[in-house]
Amino acid sequence: MILICGAGAFGTALAVTLAQNGPVTLWARDPAHAAEMRQARENTRRLPGISLPDSVTLTTGPVPKGDNPCLLAMPMQTLGGFLLEHAESLARRPLVACCKGMDLTTGLGPTGLIAQSCPTATPAILTGPSFARDIALGLPTALTLACGDDHTGQMLQRCLTTPTLRLYRSTDTLGAELGGALKNVIAIACGAVIGAGLGESARAALMTRGFAEMNRLAHALGAHPQTLAGLSGFGDLALTCTSDQSRNYRYGLSIGKGAGFDPSLTVEGSATARAVLARARALSLDMPITHAVTALVTGELHVAQAMDMLLSRPLKEE
Repeated sequence: MILICGAGAFGTALAVTLAQNGPVTLWARDPAHAAEMRQARENTRRLPGISLPDSVTLTTGPVPKGDNPCLLAMPMQTLGGFLLEHAESLARRPLVACCKGMDLTTGLGPTGLIAQSCPTATPAILTGPSFARDIALGLPTALTLACGDDHTGQMLQRCLTTPTLRLYRSTDTLGAELGGALKNVIAIACGAVIGAGLGESARAALMTRGFAEMNRLAHALGAHPQTLAGLSGFGDLALTCTSDQSRNYRYGLSIGKGAGFDPSLTVEGSATARAVLARARALSLDMPITHAVTALVTGELHVAQAMDMLLSRPLKEE
């Protein structure tokens, strides 16, 4: 049996597809939301129009204990509090983070938070180019599953793979989580230039130079360069920077257009940009796009000013 903690769009989508393999328990923080889903057999708030299979059981309250794998499908900035609150139930089991970003308080990624808060658990991360609705509809999707313990990684790869969800295994949890976190920052930048009407060439430049920034930080922190060249880095960057389904990209579009954005939607890249910039400064790393995105999301700069800042930098070799 698989336990999924988090009944948002992604957690629900994973429950729908993993139900093909056997029973799934989907834990929701909000009892009213769980009751709605239980009655409608659908997540009308976050993933409307897709039915929950009979083998998906909704639960709330204390997280069920056990040694079975637990997928943590919740926003990055709430993960730390959840781990502390439910540490006893999460101990001594594989914990698979399904969120992307860096914690603003600690500067850690999801597997780092798991190791800190649940030291007896085995941290892993599931990440890569994917949208919840695609997964729930059974559209072909490939993701990276990274776990430092390769024996546990092989077990997770077997039980989380479905006929339409293909997982590629890695032991580089740091590289996998950095790819998933940093691409959201670049997606905001790409949305902003398109929203401001600055053109496809500007977006291509930001994606390319943004990928260079991602690799710069990953190298400094000890991740493997080939990890970011795979699904969890380059693959996720390509999807998130070019699709209107991406909340980070849409958030950037709203900044570029000077329009409002739905505050109820989680935009991981906004907090991650600030956390990454602080980490980069501590390491004396030059990350100008991350700097510009941080200034945009905090309101310190407008898009035109941010682009002027980037374009006026000294000329250099690629």
